[in-house]
Amino acid sequence: MKLKSPILSNVKKEYLKFLKSQEIKGEIFKNKIKQLNDFYIPLAETIYTKYKSNKKVKIVGLTGGQGVGKSTISNILKIILKKGFDLNTIIFSIDDFYKTLKERKIMSQKISKLFLTRGVPGTHDTRLLYNTINTLRNKTSKKILIPRFDKSTDERLKKTKWTKVKIKADIIIFEGWCVGVQAQKMKNLIKPINELEKIEDKKLVWRRKVNYEIKKNYDKIFNLIDMLIFLKVPSFKYVYEWRSLQEIKLKKKSIGKKIMSKEQIKRFIMFYERITKHMLKTTSRTADILINIDKDHCMQSMKIR
Repeated sequence: MKLKSPILSNVKKEYLKFLKSQEIKGEIFKNKIKQLNDFYIPLAETIYTKYKSNKKVKIVGLTGGQGVGKSTISNILKIILKKGFDLNTIIFSIDDFYKTLKERKIMSQKISKLFLTRGVPGTHDTRLLYNTINTLRNKTSKKILIPRFDKSTDERLKKTKWTKVKIKADIIIFEGWCVGVQAQKMKNLIKPINELEKIEDKKLVWRRKVNYEIKKNYDKIFNLIDMLIFLKVPSFKYVYEWRSLQEIKLKKKSIGKKIMSKEQIKRFIMFYERITKHMLKTTSRTADILINIDKDHCMQSMKIR
């Protein structure tokens, strides 16, 4: 199904309006129409074709390094899938399934102090995540609640503020920085990848536990994904730059709330470095769709397998 001219016009209008709402001073989206024609519409067409094969709910995993644009791309796809293909899309992030601060404090005391910092496998409520995906896919109740996490307070919001889902989804976009990651071989955990691992995880307790969690609790969740899209950053150094930009946007949305300083961001992304670099090597080969992101934060090329 190719988009007809009137539909394309409507998609274009909503797309540009959304991008405008996401721009901040000094940081505007580049090559907007080219990105729409060359990447977003073909990507939506691929998802639609997958759905059309049996018209069952499809779970699309969208993954890539911090700040690469997963949330923005998810919302653009939602617009195109609705306006162009009449498909209802629900989006949620693995970030909203972080364990509470209390739960992470217990982990930090019992296992490793590094588990106090959210991010890596082991810091998510995997049971809640697995059950939520299954409930969304099967739509067994009239109203489904999806948790919400406030990064500015580092805490899960109260249940009264969770996202209420009332529609039945055709497409579920499940996005997150480590979505689809595979466990590493034990021998690859030995050498520390940065100062954090070298100084604060000398006995490999944190690294081994993270790897164990991927095998035990995350694999079964990622196996529910029908199509995995990997957004590949040019190199790990851009994770810091783009995560810093993400923090600026968070500051604008969370006036009066605490955000991270540059030094805090540098330390924070050390927690993500091992898995991010591992995914650059592995997920770029195994994902159903590989999208290379250039230094200007634009889609450069796309490979559909």
